[in-house]
Amino acid sequence: MQLKTTLSNPMKKILITLLVVFLHQISIAQVKGKKYSFTFNNVSLEKAIETIEKDSGYQFYFDKDWFKNYPDPITANFNDSTLESVLNDLFQNTSLNFYMSDEKIILTKNSVIYDKLPENYFNTEKNKPQNSAVVFQGSPVFEKEHNDGNIENENTISFVGKENKVSTGKTFELTGYVKDAKTGKPVADVIIRTKNNEATAITDQQGFYSIKLPIGINTIETENFLFRKVIRKVMMYSNGKMDLTVSENINQLKEVIVKGKKSETVKSANTGVTSINIEGLKNIPMVLGERDILKVATTIPGIKTAGEGSSGFNVRGGKTDQNLILLDNAVIYNPAHFFGFFSAINPFTIGSADIYKGSIPVEFGGRLSSVFDITTKNGNTSKLSGEGGIGPVTSNITVSTPIVKEKSSLLIGARATYSDWILKTLDEKSLKNSKASFYDGVVKYSHKINDNNDIEATGYYSHDAFSVSSDSLYKYSNRLFSLKWNHAFSIKHKAALLLSNSQYKFNIDYENENNMTKSFDFGYKIDENQVQLKFNYTLNDKHKISYGIASKLYKINPGYLNPIGQESLLTPVTIEKEKAIESGIYLSDSYKVSEKLLINAGLRYSFYAALGSSTQRVYQNDAPMTDATVTETKEFGNNKVIKTYSGFEPRISARFFITEDLSVKASYDKTYQYLHLLSSNTTQSPTDTWKLSDLNIAPQNADQYSLGFYKNFAEKDFEVSLEGYTKRINNILDYRVGAELLLNENIETELLKGKGKAYGIEFLIKKQSGKLNGWLGYTYSRTFIKLDSKFDSDKVNNGDYFPANYDKPHDLSAVLNYKFTKRYSLSTNFIYQTGRPITYPIGKYTYGNAEYTLYSDRNKFRIPDYYRLDIGVNIEGNHKIKKLAHSFWNISIYNVLGRNNPYSVFFVTKDGEVKAYKTSIFSVPVPTITYNFKF
Repeated sequence: MQLKTTLSNPMKKILITLLVVFLHQISIAQVKGKKYSFTFNNVSLEKAIETIEKDSGYQFYFDKDWFKNYPDPITANFNDSTLESVLNDLFQNTSLNFYMSDEKIILTKNSVIYDKLPENYFNTEKNKPQNSAVVFQGSPVFEKEHNDGNIENENTISFVGKENKVSTGKTFELTGYVKDAKTGKPVADVIIRTKNNEATAITDQQGFYSIKLPIGINTIETENFLFRKVIRKVMMYSNGKMDLTVSENINQLKEVIVKGKKSETVKSANTGVTSINIEGLKNIPMVLGERDILKVATTIPGIKTAGEGSSGFNVRGGKTDQNLILLDNAVIYNPAHFFGFFSAINPFTIGSADIYKGSIPVEFGGRLSSVFDITTKNGNTSKLSGEGGIGPVTSNITVSTPIVKEKSSLLIGARATYSDWILKTLDEKSLKNSKASFYDGVVKYSHKINDNNDIEATGYYSHDAFSVSSDSLYKYSNRLFSLKWNHAFSIKHKAALLLSNSQYKFNIDYENENNMTKSFDFGYKIDENQVQLKFNYTLNDKHKISYGIASKLYKINPGYLNPIGQESLLTPVTIEKEKAIESGIYLSDSYKVSEKLLINAGLRYSFYAALGSSTQRVYQNDAPMTDATVTETKEFGNNKVIKTYSGFEPRISARFFITEDLSVKASYDKTYQYLHLLSSNTTQSPTDTWKLSDLNIAPQNADQYSLGFYKNFAEKDFEVSLEGYTKRINNILDYRVGAELLLNENIETELLKGKGKAYGIEFLIKKQSGKLNGWLGYTYSRTFIKLDSKFDSDKVNNGDYFPANYDKPHDLSAVLNYKFTKRYSLSTNFIYQTGRPITYPIGKYTYGNAEYTLYSDRNKFRIPDYYRLDIGVNIEGNHKIKKLAHSFWNISIYNVLGRNNPYSVFFVTKDGEVKAYKTSIFSVPVPTITYNFKF
């Protein structure tokens, strides 16, 4: 019996199809297993594919525009390799994938073409709740990538990374840089976040950001009140990069000065940190119309000056020499022109300024009280641009131009005064022969070598010359150079190598035509060279680590005096030069313990060595330092170590969220300072000299504790902060009555060593947008000094604490701007300060048939309180985009109330009576009109 089976037509078709597919897979497997050999020598990726296509017989399908993103030539050698392994290697560092079928190879960008849908493509778990959203696990192949250049079009899409069939990641890291669309410069403090606010990042000073995004399509947006919002859809396949460009929001005035890091103020763990928005300086009424970043800084709680027109700053009870002022990582020793009336830094060249008066990062060392970290702008890599200003006594201009388009740029800034001719036109005869002039210049070159390397080089010079009489001329100058190389080992690990040189010097030329026997040339110079190596490593979402090392070499010429002319009877004097090396090593970790608690913990170790050649005195241990108590004199040869000092500098700060917009912070800082400023003046003077620690002069050190509360009111755009601090300082230097500080070979005999203590509370409220904006700051603080010794000659005020010269308990500043329209606004400043301490004569006594004046305890009395009101009207030019230049006018009145604020009080004995006199800087209103332009 024969059994016969009959198949239906549908069944036949299925079997035939399965057989064809089976044979196709066998043929594909055989082809995939075939071995090839290729050699590529400095060829493009497209050329390499053409070679493979010719030798293998495969036909490639792709879009040629994809290869524009990969211009780097390929050099590689493949021996007996499968075609799949060759292509995997060639496309390893690209966003290209490939699909092989028969003798065809289809290239895709980012995405993968699947033979079958991957497991969990639709993420349909058995236990998944009903009505829950489907998590996108796969990725569509034929999405159109945006290429129209419209940075605000949220309907376009950007592909990031490269899809991998075996990838198990659910979130990936998106990194990139944010740049100004007009200038090409990096933009700091731009918030990058998803629309649902589940992920947030903020750009650093180089415009860099890093944000974690889930796989699939995301919508991100930027936020910065100076720039228009950018919305972008992003398809995340894996870790990748995406740069963003933002356009200036030209319809909004830039009134706010204290930078609008709304969330950062509450979120960060740092206390006592302020950033200044340079663009807004134009709205602040200043004396003689000059924009001045350092004068604006004195309106911030905790930062004071000794008086109007004075240079130097007192930060949280510190002396003027305890502030580290940096311009592109190089030190500026005297940051003032014309005795402090003007800043020595051209405001049009400044890109950012951060002030640390608490929570000083461990990368900074060498000063006790604060760090002014000022960074110049990067030049425009796209086109020629610039800005400038014309005022009543000064003019300045800054020009930027690309050198290699989109890669390198040059920025040049210059400023000068023309006050000499104004002095010559005055009716006062004593001022007709006076001279007062200054100028400064900045040159910065920036070059982006590639995505992982860029360099910046900055040069700066400033010069002042003034004379209050026809026979003397004072000159002083700052010079610095810095070079910075930024390198990225990876997205997580970055480094910077910094080299810098700083120099400050002054000269006094005295030539009396009527008496040449006393003519002389006197000078002083300090020079430092520094090298730093800094690293930043993002270990994970919880740990951000910084570490590095730095070393600097000091060289000081303490002074010389050379007679001028053959008739001079003066003897040449040259003080022995000083030299020292200061080094530091540091490590810190920003540890996110939880969503509420963030801790920044760091440790710095500093080492200092005073070096020869030098002659050092040794004094008796149980006697004051005088010529009579010298026991021996030691000689040290060139580069021989005279004395070493060192110390650990722990610094820790923490932030805890009480609510989402209310945080509490606490910090502790330990700092060492090995350099001292010698000055017998109340305020810093151009002729003050710096002294290195040595065998008889120990370094200063300080401990500071801070506690603060920070609150945001988002609906009103208000920020409120309340900070308290207490500080202890050791080895403060003061001076004996009548001390001779210049050209003194044994300066230690004129010095008194003591302690200091300071405490205070600072309140600040800021409003950053709307018609009325600005800030109100108030500080209550006290600063005391104690000069005690077992020797009566080294005591002051019986060894008790007494107020420092710069102790001003009450300090109130209000900086407000009211915007009438988009072009017209009114700005006001109001400042009130307690008068500084002073020593008064309180009587007379007779001794040995001679009459003497009896003075009170040091700093027992105070000069009258200081207050001042300034008003300014700001007029913007029209906001047309296509115009030669954008203009801005400021019409202001400084000291509009005409308050005769005393700068100092002094006493003169005349006709047997002691009479008091006071000096004032501006006792009448000072009107000013300035014109600024930008192109």
